[in-house]
Amino acid sequence: MSSIYKSGTSLLSGNRLQLANWSSYSREDQSKIIKGVCEAFKAASPYELEAQDIKSYYRMTVGDEALEAFMNPRREFDALEYSAVDSSNFSRITKSLVENRMTMAFQSEAFVFSQLIPNNPAENLHGDKIPGITPMGDEAEVVEEGANYPRTSFGDEYIETPASKKRGTIVSITREAIWNNRTRNILGNAAKIGEFLGLNKEKRLVDIVLGAVNTYKRNGTAVNTYQTSTPWINDSSNELVDYTDVENAMILQRRLTDPNTGEPIIITSAQMVVCPAKEMTARRILGGTGMDIASASDLITRTLSPNPLGGSPIRLAVSQLLEVRGVSELSLSQSNASKYWFLGDFAKAFSYEEVFPLTVTQSPPNAEAAFYRDIVAEYKASERGAAAVMEPRYVVRSKN
Repeated sequence: MSSIYKSGTSLLSGNRLQLANWSSYSREDQSKIIKGVCEAFKAASPYELEAQDIKSYYRMTVGDEALEAFMNPRREFDALEYSAVDSSNFSRITKSLVENRMTMAFQSEAFVFSQLIPNNPAENLHGDKIPGITPMGDEAEVVEEGANYPRTSFGDEYIETPASKKRGTIVSITREAIWNNRTRNILGNAAKIGEFLGLNKEKRLVDIVLGAVNTYKRNGTAVNTYQTSTPWINDSSNELVDYTDVENAMILQRRLTDPNTGEPIIITSAQMVVCPAKEMTARRILGGTGMDIASASDLITRTLSPNPLGGSPIRLAVSQLLEVRGVSELSLSQSNASKYWFLGDFAKAFSYEEVFPLTVTQSPPNAEAAFYRDIVAEYKASERGAAAVMEPRYVVRSKN
């Protein structure tokens, strides 16, 4: 049956599936063809998908007679013959199309913090209480001869995460959409749904990074993410202008200590996130090959040196939403909001507590929707999760 399976996957290479004898195939062979088409759609680019013709998929899966009868209810056809055709195949194929576009839009690279902050499985809908390990510091490094090894166990320390909320919507495919071959309209709507859900998630992540929403709650005590004094300092007036501002943020971060042991917080993977207004400044600071420094009091003496941040492992990211959310959620002026920037390990500082990821569900056959609204198929997209601050000492906020 490999040739039959290939006829399905070849659909996206520009060879439209022409199965004049579709009804002559066994149910098993038809299922393999549909499986091939679905898998091809899941792996296809949006440009390949837009070239396809949804009307042809419907004709293929239900047959010409059923298609004509569906579009023209006054035309009689053999109901028994129609019922022998698995019309659910159409929904299976279009589900692959819709799911592909929704997922691609939901995971857009433009959603910076959705890429930097990991999704961690949440166990409870109303928030989790995540126990921590009480560290023993450097005492665990030395074990005297004949002495017992020190023990490390789960102690009383815990972090509470906020309650999650479910978000989603439904996309419907109508009789007219099939008949008029509105493939791009259907896929465009699917992409918009994925984009809106992804944008909503990104906004919630931006808000906790900005400090507009503070969810950090350790051992039952709620504390703001950013502090300018005790119990930690990770917020400063430090506009990004040159390498010394990065140095100031790094020094501030390296002075942060573990709340249990007093040992320095170790950053193994650092990212810098800036607003678009500071993108070129950040690229110049991180990517410059050399420096020419002249003393303000002695313009004759000049110092040439390599860029002190050359080869730095700091990865740069630019978030369009930082400035927008700073204005709307922190009531900042656009000028001040554009100067906010962040340095740290976002994967350790924050988390997206995910109850379930973006899920596309196909509705069961609905005679009422089909009768009253000419709905051929419906697909529900939903996700549930909550943005959470796990350990604010892993990130430093700088502003003007």
